[in-house]
Amino acid sequence: MVLLEDFRAEREELRVFAEREIAPHAQRIDREERIPGEVIAALRAAGVFASGFPEACGGTAGADPVADAVRHGLLHEALGAASASVQGLVNVHHMGGSPIVRWGTREQKDRWLPHLTSGSMMAAIAITEPNVGSQAGAVEARAVRDGAGYVINGTKCWITCGQSADLFVLVTGSDAGPTAFILPRETAGLTIEPIRGLLGCRGYMLAKLHLDGCRLPAEQLLGQPGFGVSHVASAGLDAGRYNLAWGCVGLAQACLDASVDYARTRRQFNAPIADFQLVQRMITGMATDIHAARLMCWHAGVMRGRRDPAAVKEGAMAKYSASRMVKRVADDALQIHGANGCGPDYPLERHYRDARIMEIIEGTSQILEGVIARYVYQEAGQEAGQEAGR
Repeated sequence: MVLLEDFRAEREELRVFAEREIAPHAQRIDREERIPGEVIAALRAAGVFASGFPEACGGTAGADPVADAVRHGLLHEALGAASASVQGLVNVHHMGGSPIVRWGTREQKDRWLPHLTSGSMMAAIAITEPNVGSQAGAVEARAVRDGAGYVINGTKCWITCGQSADLFVLVTGSDAGPTAFILPRETAGLTIEPIRGLLGCRGYMLAKLHLDGCRLPAEQLLGQPGFGVSHVASAGLDAGRYNLAWGCVGLAQACLDASVDYARTRRQFNAPIADFQLVQRMITGMATDIHAARLMCWHAGVMRGRRDPAAVKEGAMAKYSASRMVKRVADDALQIHGANGCGPDYPLERHYRDARIMEIIEGTSQILEGVIARYVYQEAGQEAGQEAGR
């Protein structure tokens, strides 16, 4: 049985790496709204981009899929604590690569996955549009069959790492329904427009993608026509929700650690505020919420590693709970810091802004409430059917 405690040494190793290579750049990433090359080089050198991908594809996942899934989650926890923006970069890279692993042809896997796992190329996933967010099946970008290939027109927006990605898993409409493609950055007719000034996670390097007569050969089709959302995009979203749940735990832990340090050193009324019962109450609530969310993430990882059909629901529940949790924790952490937390001398104002983004990306809380409720109804129906059959 895989226990979270079994990974104590690896978790500490990941924490040290993130604090050494990423955390010192976090404020600069937020200020400049980009992730510097030296951070990406450090991630590449550490093999971070291979995490979560099968060993046969150049990834680090080996003989124990449960341990691999938990270890991958702990990586995202460490990244989330150091910089939510960097966690987002690694997350969307995995979101873009996961559908290729799951639905790509042998030729597509051989062509793209070695570059993705080595980090020599970066991936992203392009679903959202100006008029289409959560309703992925209603995308307006259109792929029209033209001879042996397709011509694509439309606009994608809010694409994480759209400014830096080398290829995109693109979801469009078609005569057959939602259809997915592998879209290289150098495709003629693709124009990338940076989006700046985001509330939080400013290093996401968001972009709009303008597709004006982009011509793709049939070999760039990913999965079957009509399966672009139900199969291809869902593989990316499932991976993204699991990763982000762990990232939220890391961000919340950073808020808690900062609050504990501050409460021990900040004195009011001739005593450190750590002695005040109201502060202790907030610290207790924060620590308990983080612990609960971490255990949900661990359980989701075990289910993913086992390839249990319920793993999708577990990942959605972990993301739903962790994203709501980190917003509460960041709010209490800011309250403990008071006015100091609102200024540039402490990381709390950045953590607070980053935390607010988490309930919106990879499925809003409201969308996930519908998703999770459907699973609950389905399970209740199955149990009722089993009872009736006895």
